[in-house]
Amino acid sequence: MKFSIKTLAILMTFMFSGFFFLQAQENVRKDYLSADFHKGRRDALRAKLPDNSVAVFFANPVRNRANDVDFIYHQDPDLYYLTGYKEPHAVLLVFKNMQTDKTGNHYNEIFFVQTRNAQAEQWTGRRLGSAGAQEKLGILNSFNNTEFKAYDVDFEKFDKILFYEFQNDVRDNARDESDLFSLIQQFKSKVGYGVETNNLGAEPKKNNLDLRSLNTIMGELRGIKTKDELDLLRKAVFISAVGQAEVMKAMHPGMTEAEVQGIHEFVFKKYGSEYEGYPSIVGAGNNGCILHYIENTEIDIQSDQMILMDLGAEYHGYTADVTRTIPIDGKFSKEEKAIYDLVYEAQEQAIQMAKPGVSMAEMGALAKDIINKGLAKLGIIENENTPHRYFPHGLSHHIGLDVHDKGPRGPLQENMVITVEPGIYIPDGSKCDPKWWGIAVRIEDDILITKDGSELLSGYAPRKSEDIEALMKQSSPLAQFTLPDLKGNK
Repeated sequence: MKFSIKTLAILMTFMFSGFFFLQAQENVRKDYLSADFHKGRRDALRAKLPDNSVAVFFANPVRNRANDVDFIYHQDPDLYYLTGYKEPHAVLLVFKNMQTDKTGNHYNEIFFVQTRNAQAEQWTGRRLGSAGAQEKLGILNSFNNTEFKAYDVDFEKFDKILFYEFQNDVRDNARDESDLFSLIQQFKSKVGYGVETNNLGAEPKKNNLDLRSLNTIMGELRGIKTKDELDLLRKAVFISAVGQAEVMKAMHPGMTEAEVQGIHEFVFKKYGSEYEGYPSIVGAGNNGCILHYIENTEIDIQSDQMILMDLGAEYHGYTADVTRTIPIDGKFSKEEKAIYDLVYEAQEQAIQMAKPGVSMAEMGALAKDIINKGLAKLGIIENENTPHRYFPHGLSHHIGLDVHDKGPRGPLQENMVITVEPGIYIPDGSKCDPKWWGIAVRIEDDILITKDGSELLSGYAPRKSEDIEALMKQSSPLAQFTLPDLKGNK
């Protein structure tokens, strides 16, 4: 066979570009979860599956931002937890019992991943392919996703096929018969999803599709963190707390909400955090009364305001969730301090209560009781039983691969990681003395449930009002960082 010079050049380009991608990938941080960790999680899942069942997990879809630009891809947390795979267009099957294929080979899991494509990789990044999934992820029974359609799995023989209900958020690439849309359609066809099975004249088929159990099982697994997960969570929380501390030193009147957000996120990136765990919330003054305020567009924040900052670094998949509220000018007013110290007291008492056997609901009830009594004492509400919306949210949630992570129902257990986040929000126009208007305080910390209590993970960022004021007196290296004035056409 003869090749033209042009053909040889193209082939050489593809060969060397693939080599380059594989080599370049080695120069990364070394504290990612190992293949052994993910294998252990698949084994733990398998132990919880009902007999004669299979669990099926799909990758997250690629979501379009606008025109030909997509959002940065983020893997489905369950699939990442079980495999470590970060690419789209994949499907994982985990079997309870050992299976045997037509050639006599035994297996208890199958993974279908997107194929290597040198030209595509040059544009959109490296791919593992089936060989890479076998070598890097340790999933020996890995195949290209192009093989899923023809792969013979007798789904009718299983008592249960566990998977999540499909959402209408997957685009179809008509030119790709193995994209996520196609994988889902092929799976639906294989298992009879959405097909009426009790037609007249036909023998009724058993319905072995289980769309409920998987969420409970994965919550039981993901809610109790392993040693490796705790290492990453500690780092994510520390990074987030450092961001809060650096902003305290850099804060001064005249800054913008976006500028404050930028300092936090610069610290995240400096430490190697890949993403924010959720949209950053930076609300000055009355903006802090909006629980999930993410516009962050106010400029020239004033010295008579506080600023509420709720941000979390995502480090190697695991996200923190830390909130601090500080005075713009470095000194709490009398009213601000009264509200802040009340929120702090509620948080401190709830943290002291946290231990195995106690529920989040019990901790939340304690915090609400303290806040209600405090608001009544300050004259903001008539009495402790007066209905109000000044503390409108719950106290705690799990964190992990999601900022609101999955976890088992019931009392706290050792090695859970949860938030403790009481708050008081008094919007302008509230039915109280106007001196309280526009005050919003949330203090949110991340704690690890230990054998007989809890450990505060986010303590690097000061929590007490006097400690915040003391840190805000320190100088910031960012004080010397100035930029030219922004100019347009005029």
